[in-house]
Amino acid sequence: MQVKQIGDIRVTRIQEYSAPSHDPKFLLPEMDQQALEENESWMAPNHWIPHMNKLIVTIQLWVVHAGSNIIVVDTGVGNFKNRQDIPRMHMLNNLILEWLEAAGAPPEKVTHVVLTHLHSDHVGWNTRWVDNRWTPTFPNAKYYIPEQDFRFCEQGKNKEEKIDVFGESFNDSVMPIVNEGLSVMIRPGMEIADCLQVEDAAGHSPGQVAFRIRSQGEEAVFSGDIFHSPMQIVMPEINSGYCIYPDVARNTRYEFLNRAADSNSLILPVHFGDPYCGYIRRNGNGFSFEPSPF
Repeated sequence: MQVKQIGDIRVTRIQEYSAPSHDPKFLLPEMDQQALEENESWMAPNHWIPHMNKLIVTIQLWVVHAGSNIIVVDTGVGNFKNRQDIPRMHMLNNLILEWLEAAGAPPEKVTHVVLTHLHSDHVGWNTRWVDNRWTPTFPNAKYYIPEQDFRFCEQGKNKEEKIDVFGESFNDSVMPIVNEGLSVMIRPGMEIADCLQVEDAAGHSPGQVAFRIRSQGEEAVFSGDIFHSPMQIVMPEINSGYCIYPDVARNTRYEFLNRAADSNSLILPVHFGDPYCGYIRRNGNGFSFEPSPF
């Protein structure tokens, strides 16, 4: 559990897991191995383990304390979720609830849950298994769901997609929230809790959004899966293997990088290794990543 202060707003990072878990050819199939090796000086060991040739991927939740609001941004994989197709996510049993309470965000006091998109590693703690059913983990919160992602899932995604990125999580982690009447559909341009600006970040998923916070002249952005690895900052043309609309994802990434560099925004992605967040800097005609230690 680690804390950043953005003006008057406190942001706490809670880790579900982090490990050298992904073959670069799987996670970033458009990237040449040589490019990774040429960036070893700053990618290893926090984002890539060369002797294993595995990229480090983290799953984390962000907690925002803004005035009287307690906001959870993305909710990880969740406990006891059937994810047999992804063994590293299958039937986890972590102490996230204890860490939330330690962070000053016990589930019953959380006021807002905001989701960048609806992939299974971002929605899992929406629900937990109680009384033989999936029940809302945050019973007094409203859950803010990207409408375009929801409609895409609801109407039935294209079965020809290479990777089934939504899977069972829509049924066990999204629909129970909707059925309980706790969901609010969101689109870019909206504001949540008087502190989060909803911004378009589509491409990785049909309706992915980012959330921007500003306070006392400081700024940060919860960027979801615009990036899976810092390599996508120095090579923005590279998509992850999970990006549903590749061209849209690339355009989103370039636009995000330009704005982040110009605004000096702290970026708060979900999947980076230690120190998990940082700044975008211009480097000639391109960009570089400046880590921001806690």
